[in-house]
Amino acid sequence: MWSRWSHGRRIAVLTTAITIVLLPIVIFVLGPNMPPGKNTNVGEQQVMDNTVLLVVMTPFTVFILVYLVYSIFAFRADPDDPLRDGAHIRGHMPSQIAWLTVTTITVLFLAIFGSAELLTSGSGGGQGPKPISKPSGTTLPVQVIGQQWEFTYRYPTYGGVETAQLEIPVDTQIAFHVTSLDAIHSFWAYELGVKADANPGVDNVAYVKVKKARTFQIRCAELCGLWHGYMYDTGRVVSQAEFASWIKQQRQLFAGSQKYLPPYATTYAPDPTNRAG
Repeated sequence: MWSRWSHGRRIAVLTTAITIVLLPIVIFVLGPNMPPGKNTNVGEQQVMDNTVLLVVMTPFTVFILVYLVYSIFAFRADPDDPLRDGAHIRGHMPSQIAWLTVTTITVLFLAIFGSAELLTSGSGGGQGPKPISKPSGTTLPVQVIGQQWEFTYRYPTYGGVETAQLEIPVDTQIAFHVTSLDAIHSFWAYELGVKADANPGVDNVAYVKVKKARTFQIRCAELCGLWHGYMYDTGRVVSQAEFASWIKQQRQLFAGSQKYLPPYATTYAPDPTNRAG
């Protein structure tokens, strides 16, 4: 029994010491640099969430690795009698109680933390068709329409003009309304921290506010057919003045085709025979 407690103390001391060394690195070095970055309000929230998860998992990961390495050296077979069985252990109540207590508290904390984050900021930047938490103030709605095999973007507050290029103004609360014309797609703007499924007949909403001008990559993150891999685009975040000039130009450019578009709606139901796939 004394030997068992001795091994346990050594493992506990090693685990605690290594965890104390690693946690500042996790919190101040790794955490702030985790994806998707702090370029947007939702991205910043996701970085914080990922940091919390990394902090929680660090002591458990250290314990498992320490236990594994310690066991390899402390409990290795006798070279002179490698086939002899080790000591039979029938259980250790203090260790079992400690493990159940720590893991139960951790799981309950993560359940409460995760639920609170879902209620306040949505899941992965996509708040769904009925957002529980909405940003205060005015938002600029931008409709993202997935179709085989491209995304197009419609601006309802600018005459419902539909473009093949996504541009949004900096420091403005954007409400992406994501839907599909055919198969299930997924609008993933990685650098913005936004990911929302594009489902036929569903209006999935994702809010984001970008802090500075930049470009960002857009991908379809749902296998949607033969040319799924080519369904990507590059969006731009520009100044308020540049956006005003750009959207005016787009309205003039597509004025002739506007009359052929259906009136703006949160979802569309085209004739199946017209679908590209």
